This record gives sequence, structure tokens and C-alpha cells, in this order.
Amino acid sequence: MLTWLQRDSLDFPPLGRAMREPNGLLAAGGDLSPERLIQAYRHGCFPWYQEGQPILWWSPDPRTVLPPQEIHISRSLSKLMRQNRFRVTFDQAFPAVIVGCAEPRSYADGTWITSSMQSAYVELHRRGVAHSVEVWQDDKLVGGLYGLAMGKLFFGESMFSRVDNASKVGFATLVQHLHKWGFVLIDCQMPTQHLQSFGARTISREKFSRYLQLYLDQPNVADWIA
Repeated sequence: MLTWLQRDSLDFPPLGRAMREPNGLLAAGGDLSPERLIQAYRHGCFPWYQEGQPILWWSPDPRTVLPPQEIHISRSLSKLMRQNRFRVTFDQAFPAVIVGCAEPRSYADGTWITSSMQSAYVELHRRGVAHSVEVWQDDKLVGGLYGLAMGKLFFGESMFSRVDNASKVGFATLVQHLHKWGFVLIDCQMPTQHLQSFGARTISREKFSRYLQLYLDQPNVADWIA
């Protein structure tokens, strides 16, 4: 039975109660307050729903992840990055990045990044929990991504490209920095060809939970404004 969250409690049900079909649906309801969102990621789940639906919370099994030290950067992408056709920054235009991620896609109807979701993650950014990667070309924002950094874990949320390879350059640059900063895992949530091309793989929910226990409260040396 699906658990409905109460607005006066930040508690989530045990991850083991997540449904098998649809894979990982754990709970519904609640709100998108910063406190609840932070608790969700600490617990091992995330919000994902369409406009007009209640807030749905997910913890898929298996979970798609990428250890930063295991990233695979193709020869063509490596060559492109050396050409410096793009400029990559961090935390310089978070609201613009999340708007870009919410833009319509040719392969999907609508967006799950609703106006409420945008406002919620912008507030997390103000609190220093959510971060953005911006990819610029001729001073125009042409790609980017955003996610949450907690301890030595990075929880990726969404990315976008307005020109070919922009998001790939942004993601590869982010992963290189996360490795340098001592992060041990990037949560990619669900598998995609795009992420698998970088070396993303799946682990069990149980193993993902162990990463949360070990690394959520470990310090890192990230410098997001550098």
C-alpha cells in the first residue's frame, strides 16, 4: 500500500516498502519544503511527478550511479574539451539552468520540473545545498545541469543542451571536479544511454543505502565558486 506523507512530519517509510511496479514508488504527498527535500535525499528517495499529480517520492532498485574516478570520457569528447569551445562555470546562473532543464523536449510531453519544483530547488541553492553547472558559448547559456551536494555524495537531477555536446562537456567537467574534491559517488537515479556512455552503472538499493550511511556526513573540499 502506498504511504501518504503528512505535512507535519518529515518521516519517510522504510525504503524496503517501495513498490516493485512502478519500480521504486515509495510515498506520495507531503510538500517540497527545503527540510523535507533534504530529508528525502538523506533517506534515499527523490521527488518526481507530473503537473496535476500529487508529489510522488521514488527510490528505484537498482539505482544508477557513477563513481567519479570511473568516468569514461570518449576521445571525441576529450578533444572537444581541449578545444575550449565552451566555458564552464559553477553556481553562476542556477535559476537559468533549472529553467533550461524544464524546457520542452522533443521526446517527451510536458516536464516534471514544475514551477513548484523550480522554486523549491532555487531555495535549496540559496541554502548552499543545490548547485548548478553552466556551459557558455559566446556568453550565451547553451547547456547545464543541477543537483545536490551532501557530504561526499552528489545527487544529479537534470541537464539540458541547446547546442550539440554542451551538456556532455558540463557533466564531464563536473565529474572531474567532484573527483578532485573527494566525492565518492554521483547518484544518477535512473539509467539513460547518455549516462551509461560515461560509465554509469547500477547498484542495489541496499548498497546505495550503505553509501548514504558512510558518506552523507563526511566533509568535502568543494569550491563551487572557483
